[in-house]
Amino acid sequence: MYSKEEIFKAISTVDDPEVGFNLVELGLIYDAECSILGEVIVTMTLSTKACPLHQLIVQWVEEAVLRELPNTKSVFINLVWEPAWDISMASDEVKNALGTF
Repeated sequence: MYSKEEIFKAISTVDDPEVGFNLVELGLIYDAECSILGEVIVTMTLSTKACPLHQLIVQWVEEAVLRELPNTKSVFINLVWEPAWDISMASDEVKNALGTF
């Protein structure tokens, strides 16, 4: 129903409030898929297991998918810790802005 690219675009409306870049640019979204029934599964991570905004960020991702892709019936977040996130997963723009490129 929705492509991976469409789901990533929807999620890109969610910014990490600590660094001001969206979750896709940061490389925190690993995969996304949508069934023909409109069920979206997002595989993602957070920058650290101790992220104080853990629940809010997951909620924001769910809300963004439902808001931006109106035929979505449900959103499931598959939160994973492997592979562990590091700055090398971020876009070049993020790396440049943070001085790590």
